[in-house]
Amino acid sequence: MRETAVLLWVTIGIAVLFDFTNGFHDTANAIATSISTRALSPHAAVGLAAVFNLVGAVVTVVFFQAKVSNTIASTLAIKPGLVVVIAALLGAICWNLITWYLGLPSSSTHALIGGLCGAGIAAAGGLDGVKWSALGKQVTSLVISPPVGFLAAAIFSIAVVLIVYRLRLRPAPVNRTFRGLQVFTAALLSYSHGANDAQKTMAAITLALIASGDLTHFEVPLWVVVLSAVTIAFGTYAGGWRIIRTLGWSILKLEPATGMAAQLMGASVIQGATFIGLPVSTTHVITGAVMGAGASRKLTAVRWGLGANIAAAWIVTIPSAALIAWVAFAILHTAGLRG
Repeated sequence: MRETAVLLWVTIGIAVLFDFTNGFHDTANAIATSISTRALSPHAAVGLAAVFNLVGAVVTVVFFQAKVSNTIASTLAIKPGLVVVIAALLGAICWNLITWYLGLPSSSTHALIGGLCGAGIAAAGGLDGVKWSALGKQVTSLVISPPVGFLAAAIFSIAVVLIVYRLRLRPAPVNRTFRGLQVFTAALLSYSHGANDAQKTMAAITLALIASGDLTHFEVPLWVVVLSAVTIAFGTYAGGWRIIRTLGWSILKLEPATGMAAQLMGASVIQGATFIGLPVSTTHVITGAVMGAGASRKLTAVRWGLGANIAAAWIVTIPSAALIAWVAFAILHTAGLRG
C-alpha cells in the first residue's frame, strides 16, 4: 500500500513536469506573432500568456467540464496502472524536450497520445491496449484542425485587406490599430491554449488516481484542475525562445494585420474544439493559421520548406513518443515496478 502511494506521488510529479514542459514548449503559440510585430515586448507577452493560460484552464473546466480530459483518457482500452501512466508521460516529456532543443513547434498533445498508445500496447502485450476507435477520433481532430486554421486565417486576412483597401486607410494608423488588437488576440489565444492543453495533464493525473484506487471513476478533482493550471502557467512564463524564433520570424515576416488574423482564427479553432471535447494541437493550429495569414498576401512570403519540416515533426510525433513510452514501460517493468 505504501509502495502504491509513493508511486502515485512520483506519477503526479512526472505529470507536473510534463505540464511544465507543455507550457514552455507552447509559449510561442500565443506570443510569437505579437513579439515579431512589436505589438508586445517579450516580457509583457510572456506575462500575459502565463496569466491567461491559468485563467483558461481553470474557467473552462470549472464551468464547462473537462471534456478534453475525458477524450484523452479514452485512449486506453485497459485499466491503467501507475507504471502505464508514468511511461506515457516519460514518452511525451522526452519528445517535447527533443523537439524543443531542435526548435521545432511539435505537439504536446500528439506526444501524450503517442505515449499513452505506446505504454498501453506494452502493458497489454499487443495492440489490444489501445481503444482504436477513440484514437481515430483524436487523430482526425489533430489532422483536420491545422488546415482549418490555415483556411480561416487566409480568408479572414483577405477580408481585412479588402476592407482596409476600400476605406483607403493610411498604413501607420492601421498598423497601430492592429497592434492594439493583437494584445486582445494574444490573450484570447493564451486562454484557449490553457483551456485545451492543461486538460491533458488533468487526464494523466486523474488516470493515476484511478490506478491507485483513490478514484472509482473518471472525474477530475478540483485540486488537479488548479495544480495543472498553475503549472502550465509557470511553464509558459519560463518561455520557449527557440520555438518563438521559428514561429515568429522564420516561417514568414508578419505584419500587425496578419499577426492579429492568425491569432484570432487560431484561437477560434481551438475554442471550438475545446467546447466539443476534442484535443487539438495548439502548436499546429497556430502554425497553420500563421502560414494561412501569410499566404493570403503572397504565397512566396511563406517558407514552405520550414513548414514541411514542421509537418514532418507533426507526423512522426505520435509513433516516436509511443516508441519511447514502450521502452520506458519495458525498463520500469523489468525493474520490478508493477503499480
